[in-house]
Amino acid sequence: MGTTLLWVDKGGAAGKGLRMSASKIVCVTGCSRGLGRAMVEEFARLGWTVTGCARRGEVLAELGAKLGAAHWLGRCDVAVEAEVAAFASEVLKRHGPPDLLINNAAIINPNQPLWEMSAEDISSILDVNIKGTIAMMRHFMPAMLEKGGGVVVNFSSGWGRSTSPEVAPYCATKWAIEGLSRATAQETDGKVVGAMNPGIIDTEMLRSTFGGGAGHYPDAQKWAKKAVPFLAGLSLKDNGRELTAPS
Repeated sequence: MGTTLLWVDKGGAAGKGLRMSASKIVCVTGCSRGLGRAMVEEFARLGWTVTGCARRGEVLAELGAKLGAAHWLGRCDVAVEAEVAAFASEVLKRHGPPDLLINNAAIINPNQPLWEMSAEDISSILDVNIKGTIAMMRHFMPAMLEKGGGVVVNFSSGWGRSTSPEVAPYCATKWAIEGLSRATAQETDGKVVGAMNPGIIDTEMLRSTFGGGAGHYPDAQKWAKKAVPFLAGLSLKDNGRELTAPS
């Protein structure tokens, strides 16, 4: 698994990275489970103001109560443009542009050859993993740029640079995320673009592919303890580097 990061900077504090501060705002998609949930809990623990979304409203209510009133989570299906627009509008109204936008929401297909998958299942993967990421960027980046900068981290994968059988649509979406991020970086003067591989983490998504073998890898909470400070410390010196989060 991995991520592609894009640093959007328009006259901001170049090279300083992000510091742990209550004034910093993070927005995480797909925050109801797995890496997303682990990240928002760790960002909140370290003093960030957390915003985020997911499709599971009941889980968001429980997580929001745990995080506290300083934070805000909203139900949003990133595959639905109107829902993304409404979610982004609410975040901007409540907290202003995020300093860090993490496009984490993604789904994976059940293990099977491409020709055995339904058109509907393939469309769902493309809509969430690619179109959802694009929609979030479109609705947040103008405000982030107007503010003076910010970081957008688009989750890719090890399968965004390599391939495996029976997960072809997922591989395709993560290869697309790599290209999308690099091209968008060029549209924002190409300040920083790089790739970050967090390693293989034991999550519900990984178990859907690896089965019980996923238990051999670190869980999301352990990963977040080191990955969140690492993400927060990225700066212009990381431009173009292949990054690996500590695990």
